[in-house]
Amino acid sequence: FVASLDCIRWLVVNGLSFRWHDESETSTNRGNFLQLLDFHALGREDVQRVVGRNAPKNLQLTSPKIQRDLIHAMACETTKKIIAEIGNNFFCILVDETRDISMKEQMAIVLRYVNSDGCVMERFICTSYVRNTKALTLKKEIEAMLLKHGLSMSMIRGQGYDGASNMKGEINGLKTLMLAENSSAYYIHCFAHQLQLALLR
Repeated sequence: FVASLDCIRWLVVNGLSFRWHDESETSTNRGNFLQLLDFHALGREDVQRVVGRNAPKNLQLTSPKIQRDLIHAMACETTKKIIAEIGNNFFCILVDETRDISMKEQMAIVLRYVNSDGCVMERFICTSYVRNTKALTLKKEIEAMLLKHGLSMSMIRGQGYDGASNMKGEINGLKTLMLAENSSAYYIHCFAHQLQLALLR
């Protein structure tokens, strides 16, 4: 089990894929996870005894579902650590939304804060599907995320989005809705989006 966790952690930290098209025993490339697990077992009898062919068929801990469950558990623990690091301090939110390959709208949320060492940290918190990209829908989703993690809207000191009208609109934009609830949540047009616009022109 620990060997599986070590392999999963290494793949996640390095942003690598887990699976491959053919993960059968005869495949020359069984995917990063299975290949790394085999490599991890090389020269380690304690690991070799419990992985691959030596593992009980009902306890291999290598199925795609097990991989997803372990990744999800790691993500939950990582998010808890990030929220604990923020504590009751001020933070900023960075939000962007886009359609995924299935044409569903997704919103990504990043929190920016200063840690106890005085370093600025920027941490991805979540993605969530949204019904539409109207400012009110996005605001409700942000509020739900903050509530889920025990964070308060009143502690937001900055908000960064792209320059779309649903985000920066003066009347019904997300920034305006957020400022109506917290006048200290200053809006800044995301520099990455500004650079992208400059490069496109």
